[in-house]
Amino acid sequence: MSGKFDTKADLEVVNMTIEALKNNGIDAILVSRDDAKQTVLDLIEKGSEVMTMTSVTLDELGISEVINGSGDYVGLKPKLYSLDKATQGKEMRVIGAVHDYALGSVHAVTQDGQLVIASLTGSQLPAYAYTAEHVIWVVGTQKITKDLNEAMERLNTHTLELESERARKAYGVPGSAIAKTLIFSKEIIPGRVKVVFVDDAIGY
Repeated sequence: MSGKFDTKADLEVVNMTIEALKNNGIDAILVSRDDAKQTVLDLIEKGSEVMTMTSVTLDELGISEVINGSGDYVGLKPKLYSLDKATQGKEMRVIGAVHDYALGSVHAVTQDGQLVIASLTGSQLPAYAYTAEHVIWVVGTQKITKDLNEAMERLNTHTLELESERARKAYGVPGSAIAKTLIFSKEIIPGRVKVVFVDDAIGY
């Protein structure tokens, strides 16, 4: 698949989007693909509890592996997966929502500084919206869209198809669906939310 939704953005567009995000209370920087992993790790205090949300971007950059396997951080994903949903569902929901850092990606960023995250279950949305102390999104610049209308077009015609393909391979399900969507327009707590743009088409 190729086209407007998987082509990295021009530098001028990226810089304009970064300024718009900053005006909306969201810190943002642009880094190279080679520098992305270390940049993100440098933003996270060693020993902190970190939830790595399901993210092709984090996996491709090797960030999930470091967070959950190095011992430098308290990676919560392995603990979450070790619990029994039938008997420990409440504990799982708390672990998934309340932590020092929520680390993941988004599906679209508008040029006026809004971020859009689509989800089937909604499990990552509480942490992003409110419950995580810090949020770090790692985002390929191909996800920048002109406006919210184009962002929703991206979700429905591009992201959903690729996520359905991933879900079929990973979970053996028929596909995915956009059941819940978070539009993140502004952050009122200074420094809480950071976007690390990667100067590459990474993730979807």
